[in-house]
Amino acid sequence: MQIPYELLGKLFVYLVLLALGGTVVALLLGAYSFNKRRIIFPSFVLFTLYLFYSPARWLCRFFRVRETLVDDILIDVRNALMLDRFIHTKERRVVFLPQCMRHPECKARCDPVHGYECKRCGKCDISKICEVADRCNFKVFVIPGSSFVKKIFKEYRPQSCLGVACYNELAEDMQEVSFIPVQGVLLLRDGCFNTKANVEEIILKMEMCDV
Repeated sequence: MQIPYELLGKLFVYLVLLALGGTVVALLLGAYSFNKRRIIFPSFVLFTLYLFYSPARWLCRFFRVRETLVDDILIDVRNALMLDRFIHTKERRVVFLPQCMRHPECKARCDPVHGYECKRCGKCDISKICEVADRCNFKVFVIPGSSFVKKIFKEYRPQSCLGVACYNELAEDMQEVSFIPVQGVLLLRDGCFNTKANVEEIILKMEMCDV
């Protein structure tokens, strides 16, 4: 039996063009939603941009648009899509903070399951976030890496989640826990040490919830 290489080649080209076309449409819809704060076809945008994440970033580079626009869109659309469910979840609400937010002189002990246990010393923003979390019925976990998220989900079984991370991680992490209501806040200054978060936005999202 002769293999129809020409037909297969045409199908491959059509599929590539279809994927690129869908990615462009998703980027345009997402960018419009991001700028106008009016979400259009959120499920399509999320599905397409997650499926074609790398091509979408390549298209941004090609048209000299910042690559992080893709992550901005994914985070913003996910936040808008899940906000109502998030603020009405009453139990087992958690906040995941990256360990890089800790003060350089932090003395907190790292639990093998729960991560760093904040001592409320007041040297960094984590202490302030923990105080508000207590009032708003959230449990804070300061984690060294994403592997801790799986351990905490297995043991604590959260019903909603507020995550803080950098561009490289937040969009992906929100997708992984999207089976529950999730909200994400980007770090203002990222890196692996002495990072800075938008504390006001984190507190606002917690205070929006029903206690």
